[in-house]
Amino acid sequence: MLKQGLQQSQLQKLSPQQIQFIKLLQLNSVDIIQRIDQELIENPALLKGSDSDAAPDETAPISETELATPEEEKKDLTVDDYLADESFDVKDYVNDEYDPDGFHLSDEGDEEKKERPLAESHSFHEELMEQFSAIAEDEKELTIGNQIIGSIDDDGYLRRPLAAISNDLAFSMNVDASPEEINKVLAKVQNLEPAGIGATSLQECLLLQLKRKDQHAISVKLAIEILQHHFDDFTKKHYEKLSKSLKINEAELKDVIHVITRLNPKPGEAIDNTATQYITPDFILIEELGSLTVHLNSRNAPDLRISKNYLETLKGFDGTKTPTREQKETAQFIKQKLDGARWFIDSIKQRHNTLLNTMNAILKFQYRFLVEGDESFLRPMILKDIAEITSLDISTISRVANSKYVQTEWGTFALKYFFSEGIQTDDGEEVSSREVKKILKEAIEAEEKHKPLPDEKLMDILKEKGYNIARRTVAKYREQMNIPVARLRKEI
Repeated sequence: MLKQGLQQSQLQKLSPQQIQFIKLLQLNSVDIIQRIDQELIENPALLKGSDSDAAPDETAPISETELATPEEEKKDLTVDDYLADESFDVKDYVNDEYDPDGFHLSDEGDEEKKERPLAESHSFHEELMEQFSAIAEDEKELTIGNQIIGSIDDDGYLRRPLAAISNDLAFSMNVDASPEEINKVLAKVQNLEPAGIGATSLQECLLLQLKRKDQHAISVKLAIEILQHHFDDFTKKHYEKLSKSLKINEAELKDVIHVITRLNPKPGEAIDNTATQYITPDFILIEELGSLTVHLNSRNAPDLRISKNYLETLKGFDGTKTPTREQKETAQFIKQKLDGARWFIDSIKQRHNTLLNTMNAILKFQYRFLVEGDESFLRPMILKDIAEITSLDISTISRVANSKYVQTEWGTFALKYFFSEGIQTDDGEEVSSREVKKILKEAIEAEEKHKPLPDEKLMDILKEKGYNIARRTVAKYREQMNIPVARLRKEI
């Protein structure tokens, strides 16, 4: 049985301006410039400060409470809404405050803005196709070769089955290629540079590289023997078993292992895959009058202004007692664009203030490290610590820390670098987990390579230094540093 009834509930909704601010907040210094350029194209009422049509800057910075105004209070009405309103008056419509405000994104004074050029280079697959086009016998072989090369992963391996490549050629290229033809072309691809390219497994990749070396060298012959017939023992580092199987002593085995370990397990990385990428810091720490000061890096960002032509056009409707439908539509369009420009500038201002407040809080929390550069001075710090200092939400701090970098005297660091767990020593002192990882790394680097330290021994070393940490925590930190287990660190 259906019943009708009234129910009252509270819902929390984000206004369009809040959503826009959140999206802008998580962008880094490079992406924010692209986003500003996009908005300048889409909204004709928003202009660069250098444009002659730009209105001067006369307003104070936007407040956080204004940006958080509920959606209902800043909602744009449609033209039909205005037409249906008998009391609609253009004079009232344009009496809203449209201060011709703007915003300087750069705080670097009159210093010339410079664009950083990107290096130009061929892609990984273009490099291989260029090589193959020089040795292809005919058009069909070139088509098959390009299909194979296009299926090679960035690390240089061909993981797509040849049967699937045959189907791709038949359906997308209308080329009927037999398994023999595909294998023949694959063999030619595997002869391209660098050695090992196009291999279907690590074993085949290493063998392809060894076969290009001096086949008369005993160490090369033994290396091929190990990879072909004793690959499992080699990967598990069963060196004693290998010595007995090959009937060689430890010194000879060491030479053979040295030959294999010098091979490249990821030949695709030997080709410069992409243009050189530079990290553009979002913040710059500068020493001024004996203390560090945070500067927001906006060197290439334009200053933003609202179009004074749009303002004058909207004010031109003032005095029209009985506006026509076309006039109301024009007024609504102009108001919508001016609203969008104002909200965008307000969001950029709020982003600017939020970034500076967050970075200043991080500077205050990690001041000793940022002054002296010693990693041991890093204090345990989580998102909640910075949120409490700035009175911002944890999710806001997370968005600020995401993909942002700060340039210091000691190098450029990701903001996430400063966040770490806290561990209490036996003396009751709280230290950063990064300090524990540093001790672990030093212990592993100093270990005897023929008898590496297991996690239990590493745990004992940390306990001797006052860090009471469980073995599973040692394993977790070791994995975070991409350090393999003791068995895989063993050397002859």
